[in-house]
Amino acid sequence: MAQLTDFETQTGAPPASAITRKVVAAAVAGNALEFYDFGTYAFFAVFIGKAFFPAASEFTSLLLSVTVFGVGFVTRPLGGILIGAYGDRAGRKPAMMLTILLITLGTLGLALTPTYESIGIAAPILVVLCRLVQGLALGGEVGPSTSFLIEIAPPEKRGLYASWQFVSQGLAILLAGVMGVSLGKLMAPADLAAWGWRIPFAAGLLLIPVAIYLRHHMPETMAPRASGDAHAAPRLMPLLRQNARVILLSILIILGGTVPTYVGMYMTTYAINTLKFPPTIALVSVVALGISTVVFSLVGGWLSDRFGRKPVMLVPRILAIVLAYPAFMWLFEVRTTTALIGVTSMLAALTFISASASLVAIPELLPIAVRSTGLSIAYALGVALFGGSTQLVVTWLIGVTGDPMAPAWYLVGTGIISVLAMLALPETRGREVMS
Repeated sequence: MAQLTDFETQTGAPPASAITRKVVAAAVAGNALEFYDFGTYAFFAVFIGKAFFPAASEFTSLLLSVTVFGVGFVTRPLGGILIGAYGDRAGRKPAMMLTILLITLGTLGLALTPTYESIGIAAPILVVLCRLVQGLALGGEVGPSTSFLIEIAPPEKRGLYASWQFVSQGLAILLAGVMGVSLGKLMAPADLAAWGWRIPFAAGLLLIPVAIYLRHHMPETMAPRASGDAHAAPRLMPLLRQNARVILLSILIILGGTVPTYVGMYMTTYAINTLKFPPTIALVSVVALGISTVVFSLVGGWLSDRFGRKPVMLVPRILAIVLAYPAFMWLFEVRTTTALIGVTSMLAALTFISASASLVAIPELLPIAVRSTGLSIAYALGVALFGGSTQLVVTWLIGVTGDPMAPAWYLVGTGIISVLAMLALPETRGREVMS
């Protein structure tokens, strides 16, 4: 351990021998837990709406539920600024320990909050507070953890290492989907709606001690000269202003990945309410989303290391724009399980090949002293403004227009904006990241 400390003092990065599977797992653990929790909420939005937001119609109840899902994104920018800056000042490891503690509070609250029928208006208020804490945690999670991953990675494998952020999301979504499908098959619909949906949240709490243990034993990539510098905080704002263009373009690039991600999570609700699938069949789309995210995130990271960031960002995103409308049209016309799985998998594959390249390109453009903050702000604002509103916007559009193609049109519009932002960024493969 003394040797590792000496190495870090000189370079701010752990030696290659310290880069183990446990180190990578520690970096992505918080992201996985947050997406498991966010995914579980999205997948059980119909049941959560009935439990906490009873209304005159099922549509209004669902709309309130997905609105509160979006509330969790309100505090993401605040988490991105505060925890991201903390990660640049004190180090990546302390920031990631803080987010795990916040995740624990949010998940515990959602698992234990009584229903509206039991405690009245206090129930939705508590759910909103839990969502705000979760948003604060995830807003500050991605910047420090992704910065850590690209700083420990060999230069020729930074794309592959960074892709594990999305792999962790896919594994979390897959686990949530398997839980949902299993509960749907094992439990009576009435029991699932009454209390069964709480089981996945409670199960998530069992994984938190493992994440805390892993992060406690991870190395640090910030050199003491950066993390201990008393003047680091005053220099933060000038550095952010110098990199404002990169951060603004990054927000628009993240828009192109976050909207299809949350449309994918919305597919369960879409299948139940619009396509009229039974819940157990609709939840199969979650499993398809999880598997596709895991596989194609790694593919995207590997391709970006081999061919560069820009082509791997652009080509899949353009294909998604072209294919979104015909894919949803086909799904609506045939309404089969195979079509549901196929459309969900195709959109996830194109999304995460592109997103993996984007996630490594953005921090590669930012200097180490502001990397955690800059990425946190870009990711938190992009996801808060566009990801948090996706389910609400799509639900509202379907409701007021009666057009089941609303998700496709939203994907096309946001995808075009994202492509234009990608074209404005330079290629970053091979850049120095420790300065």
